[in-house]
Amino acid sequence: MPIERQQFRDAMARLPAAVNIITTGGPAGRGGFTASAVCSVTDSPATLLVCMNRTVSSAELFRANGTLCVNTLCGSQEELSGIFAGATGVDGEARFAFGTWSPIITGAPALEGCLVAFDARITDMIEKGTHVVIFAEVEAVKIGGADPALLYFARNYCRVAA
Repeated sequence: MPIERQQFRDAMARLPAAVNIITTGGPAGRGGFTASAVCSVTDSPATLLVCMNRTVSSAELFRANGTLCVNTLCGSQEELSGIFAGATGVDGEARFAFGTWSPIITGAPALEGCLVAFDARITDMIEKGTHVVIFAEVEAVKIGGADPALLYFARNYCRVAA
């Protein structure tokens, strides 16, 4: 028998995760969202997995552009997390007025000063429950500063230094 939804959510809240802003850019326009469900799949070819809620306002932009950039946030960038999570009422292109953004290779916006930016092309998108699992092959990596990392744990932000 499956566990209760809330029990699963409470258990997952105990799993610390990096806070990332996932962006896309291309002919369909720019968009982005905040995510903690990001991980490495393989290093040959370098591939990431990103989980995106189906209700993300920019979901169709990711499909249309076929690009994404995983921007892993520093502790000093916590405000951006809320903006891209939709917690502030700022939506769409207006989100990019916060922070400094520039493309690396694919056209997806990379955040200046983040811990690391993974610029990638989407290779597959699989729907599972409330989310879309995106697989993307990394074409470029930009290593940023040494500020403490921004993590999400027990439904709160935390900062961790290396």
